[in-house]
Amino acid sequence: MTLGEPRAIRDLAGAGEAPLERLRTSLAPVRNLGDLMQWAHSAVPRVSIDEIVTQDEYTHDVLLPIQPPLWLAFDVT
Repeated sequence: MTLGEPRAIRDLAGAGEAPLERLRTSLAPVRNLGDLMQWAHSAVPRVSIDEIVTQDEYTHDVLLPIQPPLWLAFDVT
């Protein structure tokens, strides 16, 4: 599975630019679900994958709570 545009992070929670820029930088090397799982496991504090939502046989949404009110939602194909 590969992720679409991991640096295309949009602020829908009103968190501000500074936290988003830190996420963009730390997520830059993430290219697939394995990379995302490794990133989540090594994050401080650790991030858990809350849910994987199957859209169809090829597409999944991966939801990760970062810190309230921030969540990451990845479109994985």
